[in-house]
Amino acid sequence: MRVLLLGANGYLGRFVADRLLADPAVQLTALGRGDDADVRFDLATGSPGALTRFLNAVHPGVVINCAGATRGGARDLARHNTVAVATVCESLRRSGCGARLVQVGCSSEYGPSQPGSSTAEDAVPRPGGPYGVSKLAATELVLGSGLDAIVLRVFSPVGPGTPAGSPLGRLAEAMRRAMQNGDNELKLTGLGVQRDFVDVRDIARAVHAASLSAAQGAVNIGTGRAVRLRDAATLLARVAGFGGALHELDDPHLGAPPAYPYPDGCGVWQQADVRTARDRLGWRPRISLEESLADIWMEAACRI
Repeated sequence: MRVLLLGANGYLGRFVADRLLADPAVQLTALGRGDDADVRFDLATGSPGALTRFLNAVHPGVVINCAGATRGGARDLARHNTVAVATVCESLRRSGCGARLVQVGCSSEYGPSQPGSSTAEDAVPRPGGPYGVSKLAATELVLGSGLDAIVLRVFSPVGPGTPAGSPLGRLAEAMRRAMQNGDNELKLTGLGVQRDFVDVRDIARAVHAASLSAAQGAVNIGTGRAVRLRDAATLLARVAGFGGALHELDDPHLGAPPAYPYPDGCGVWQQADVRTARDRLGWRPRISLEESLADIWMEAACRI
């Protein structure tokens, strides 16, 4: 099976590439903006015609799109997350390769949900920020393209390679500094939010499964269990061996001001309904949050 992977050098793309390379039945070609890509191409600025010519030359059976941006202004997010996907869809329509498209979407497309609820694929999307809007627009382009396509709406990724600027990455870095400085307390904010954390290696397994399946439409990829960030911090402290106290500066019982919002625009609660992934992809998460946090900690502890 010939697979063209877009965004192979990104956070998710690196693990998807590793998963595909471990499959002897896959012949992988990586396309991206970095020097380590097999073919250099910028989806945000490249023309559909140029990509079509490449598709016709490679003739992949599956195209997986992990490319995109998570930060930046609305214009940059639209260019990298929406215009780029429009280019992919148009190129596949023009091409004669008939490839299946696996688009990596995100839970930010749904926006805030009711605490205690599980968000299913038929929920009405109400993204709470420009990132979610740009990803939702990409999903609509894919699902309305007429292509053989599936969109994986990934909930909160965690595990090795977690960006240092993400909430869990910042938490690990703050803990590392506290231990390095001999501090016996850590002052934190924003720990009241609850998210469905899913390991990046499990996400890669889901992408692999989606590339082999005939399933179409949107499919949630998560664990089906929301975890309070406060509990994740406590678990991280345990795996790190941090014996100090964790103080919440925004504890509502202390009359403190509200915390900085979690950056995905999804409010205080998000939890996936993962029955579709189980039933249509045969996929279930395997890696525990404790293992994911241990990997985050190992990387933070080794940072100079």
